[in-house]
Amino acid sequence: MFPRRARSPRPLSWALFLLLGPLLLAGCAGDYVARTRGVRQAYEREDYPRALEDLSSLEREGSPKDTLLILLDRGMVLHAAGRWEESIRVLAEADRLSAELDAISVTEEAGALLSSERQRAYRGEDFEKLMITVLQALNYAQLGQDEDALVEVRRVNERLEKMIVDEKKPYEQLAIARYLGGILYEDQREWDSAYIDYAKALELSPGLGPLAEPLLRLAKKTGREGLYEELRARFPDLPHEPLSPDEGQVVVVVEAGLSPEKEPQNQHYRDSVELITVPVYRDRGYAPAAEVRIASAAQKAVTVTSLDQVAKVHLNDRVGRMLAKQFASALLKAGVAAGIGAATKSKELGYLTFLLLNVANQPDLRSWLSLPAEFQLARFRLPPGLHTVEVAFGGRLTTKQVEVKPGRVALVVMRRYR
Repeated sequence: MFPRRARSPRPLSWALFLLLGPLLLAGCAGDYVARTRGVRQAYEREDYPRALEDLSSLEREGSPKDTLLILLDRGMVLHAAGRWEESIRVLAEADRLSAELDAISVTEEAGALLSSERQRAYRGEDFEKLMITVLQALNYAQLGQDEDALVEVRRVNERLEKMIVDEKKPYEQLAIARYLGGILYEDQREWDSAYIDYAKALELSPGLGPLAEPLLRLAKKTGREGLYEELRARFPDLPHEPLSPDEGQVVVVVEAGLSPEKEPQNQHYRDSVELITVPVYRDRGYAPAAEVRIASAAQKAVTVTSLDQVAKVHLNDRVGRMLAKQFASALLKAGVAAGIGAATKSKELGYLTFLLLNVANQPDLRSWLSLPAEFQLARFRLPPGLHTVEVAFGGRLTTKQVEVKPGRVALVVMRRYR
């Protein structure tokens, strides 16, 4: 008799690897953060054409699950380059896609339970969605389209109100959005609305210092005598004389530093002994205060909003839900592995299945890394005419021209990195 032929591997074993192979490849390949390192390097050295070219290559070769991030990074690069109209178009597309992705399918969510958070399309953190609108307001303001800029400011505040009131999230309004609203309303001579937004910005960011000047001036102008006296007691040495007919104002917005980056961290879910890996934010260095000079006047820029802090609050709000989801994922994978082990009568194969599924389960470390760490502001009163704005940040001096008009508030936006 001929010797018996060795039995071929069980069909279920092959089916297992056919199932797990794509999941493992998806978990290990296509890391957006790693693949965009060159984009960020070009962006931070202000080689914006190269950064945009690299993003276009990534869009052609990368995963559609990263489409939103590519749009966000492209919109930010165009914004930093002063290509305001192009940035508006790209960020509008990002805003539309973000809204679509919020209605995520049950199938995609279930797939993420069995495989990896990276398996689903990136939808953006709550604060990143708000930053789309803040940047749009700045884009429109730089084009002199105050009405459109105010529409975006109102959208930020309405979105935050919904998150806070309807969704019960532990957020607060963004001081940069409210202060920007004050600037825009003041430029349009809507004094009451300007005062209200400036006052809300001060409430959210009590350390405004010299940036509180329009509050005193407008409190007196709008007949808020009681509030004016309170502000005078709070800022006794802050000059706030009415603007003369031949004066204008300049507000310099410095988008300073680098936004925080996600990294993995092991945490316990409730009383379980199992450690579950979730993303947390890590700072990418300290953003010094920019030194701003126009003509003979010099000021140190004041931080109005720290995205380092905002990002952590928003992500920490999700940690409990993420831990619960990952715990459910671990239970599901244990069940799948036990089922395969029983069906194949192989404890080893069941154990291998569980290991492979958990290797694929990596936290989603993607984020909008081209955002600044802080919004720093400085403001000046100047005679009409063309002036040069000088910003010293991180040992580097950058200049920009601005035209000052009587009674108007000019806005200058500059992006600085390290």
